[in-house]
Amino acid sequence: MWDNLLAALALMLVIEGLLPFLSPDAWRRVFERAIRFSDGQIRFLGLTSMIAGIAMLLLFWP
Repeated sequence: MWDNLLAALALMLVIEGLLPFLSPDAWRRVFERAIRFSDGQIRFLGLTSMIAGIAMLLLFWP
């Protein structure tokens, strides 16, 4: 179980690092827009992300 959790964390870090590595200007623009969001908008994005992740786990987890 821990092996899968650590592999998932490692893959998340690789994916998170792709945009700043490939296009630092786009990454900076994304964060400049994100700081203008309200707390409610940020929470909604977080909730949407969690629901999408859970749905993907349910669909693709063996």
